[in-house]
Amino acid sequence: MVRDTNAEQVLAGEASSSRPKRQRLSSPVEEEAEGGENVGEVTATVAAGDDEVTTTEVRSGMLMDLDLLDCPVCCHPLTNPIFQCDNGHIACSDCCTNLRNKCPSCTLPIGIHRCRIMERVVEATMVPCPNAKHGCTDKFPYGKELDHEKECSFALCYCPASDCNYAGLCKDLYHHYHANHRGSPETFKSGVDVDRWMHISDKILVLQEGRGGPLVAVQCFEEERGVNVTVNCIAPCAPGVSEFSYQLSCSHRGKTMSFRFDEMNRIQKVSFQTPEEDFMYVPRYFLAGRERLKMNICIRGE
Repeated sequence: MVRDTNAEQVLAGEASSSRPKRQRLSSPVEEEAEGGENVGEVTATVAAGDDEVTTTEVRSGMLMDLDLLDCPVCCHPLTNPIFQCDNGHIACSDCCTNLRNKCPSCTLPIGIHRCRIMERVVEATMVPCPNAKHGCTDKFPYGKELDHEKECSFALCYCPASDCNYAGLCKDLYHHYHANHRGSPETFKSGVDVDRWMHISDKILVLQEGRGGPLVAVQCFEEERGVNVTVNCIAPCAPGVSEFSYQLSCSHRGKTMSFRFDEMNRIQKVSFQTPEEDFMYVPRYFLAGRERLKMNICIRGE
């Protein structure tokens, strides 16, 4: 039998020492640990009693290294089922399949016997939201906190003004922008159409609802045949936070093109990378040689 030794060396290397760990944000609990070690709260339920009376006691402890709850092969959070080889090495089910059921540490078969105790440990481990230091008090099963982070109302948002490094909760950011960049934003009122001229070379126009309200970034991305225009609210994707719809239109010589979006995208930080979707394309002939783009925009609060 011919063996592909090169492939086996790649797949069966010492994964825990050679593969990079996924980036993890620290939490207040982690920062309190000695030596900066990762800490998670682990709770276990035990029962004690006689034949007639049973009492339940909940005990808590500290897990000093959260990396122990990551698959040593792919470094992603472990989820059930978790498998082990006869030597006790573990791997997630996807990695067992990718490795053709050969343990990456000792080459023994893996993917048949479940590691039940590790499955119980993972299920019992609760970790704080990565935004705990900013006020979020929610806790989640290990590995699920990253999904919550995308929709957490305590996620930081970044100032869209050039040469400003301010970052904070969205409400704080809105007040910061009004107080420190007063000459920059143009205001809008929900449900009211406004005409705005925008220099294409400026690439961004910031609109603010009233005084200290939500910020909306209108951006132009110039291409050879025209301009792509995006409209995004600077806010976390949390339910009920800065939810808007909008309609954008441009006119030229009696012709009008419009773009409507029933749910405005929310972003935490402005990006100047060319968008792949959710933009209005304005052909170059609509510009008629102008370096400015005239837009009519109506933003509505949900």
